[in-house]
Amino acid sequence: MALILKGAVKLYHYLNYDIAEVTTKDWPLMRTPWPGLLLIAIYLMTVCRWLPDYMKDRPAYDLRKTIVLYNIFQIICCVYVLYQSLKLGWLTRYRIVCEPVGDGPESLDYAWKVCYAYFIIKVIDLLDTVFFVLRKKQNQVSFLHVYHHFGMVAVAWGMVKWVPGGHMTLLVPINSFVHIIMYTYYLLTVWDESYKRSLWWKKYVTQVQILQFTLLLLHFSALVVAKDCSIPRQPAYILIPQNLFMFLLFSEFYYKTYIKKKNTKSI
Repeated sequence: MALILKGAVKLYHYLNYDIAEVTTKDWPLMRTPWPGLLLIAIYLMTVCRWLPDYMKDRPAYDLRKTIVLYNIFQIICCVYVLYQSLKLGWLTRYRIVCEPVGDGPESLDYAWKVCYAYFIIKVIDLLDTVFFVLRKKQNQVSFLHVYHHFGMVAVAWGMVKWVPGGHMTLLVPINSFVHIIMYTYYLLTVWDESYKRSLWWKKYVTQVQILQFTLLLLHFSALVVAKDCSIPRQPAYILIPQNLFMFLLFSEFYYKTYIKKKNTKSI
């Protein structure tokens, strides 16, 4: 047991200090994983237990105006991060495969304006679930929804902690672009309920999400098979199964929602 504990402490020190990115290690919530883990734990308890219990005998809140403002705010934030990621990296100096984290003023700007800003956006994204519960739409608080939200907080935190730039961060512009589409759809449907029936592109939002995970799966896999690549491959070993899992979950959702139901209705 003592040997196991000693090994665990050594691994923790290695991950948290030895290989952590020096430029970001003292940023808020970045010094250790414990504040982030506490945040995720509070989120899970809030949306899965505390808030549903609170809402059990209460009427649903009308949050339409709040959610309209929230969606506009999210769209603006995603546009900003998408713009910065292209301006500071992916349309200027980044190559598509084996791009290292780098150093210097531009790399610091990228870490702060792209990676850390993206992490904060993922934390704010957790409000999506809170709004569902307060509106008594508990059916939308699915395993896919909850896992995706807290999983993206963890992924974004790890990116800032270990690789705030380079190859792995293609996730940021792709995911931000997808969220611009997604939050625009949400904004329209909350603004006018009739849009839920008239917007023909509803199912294509899910298709774009599936395409996102496919592209990222290929991009992370390229790091594993690339020769003469000087950057660490370990992040890819984590993100490949994560993206594969999300691809499978979203594909299952798409099948049940848009294919299975359609076939059932046609019988």
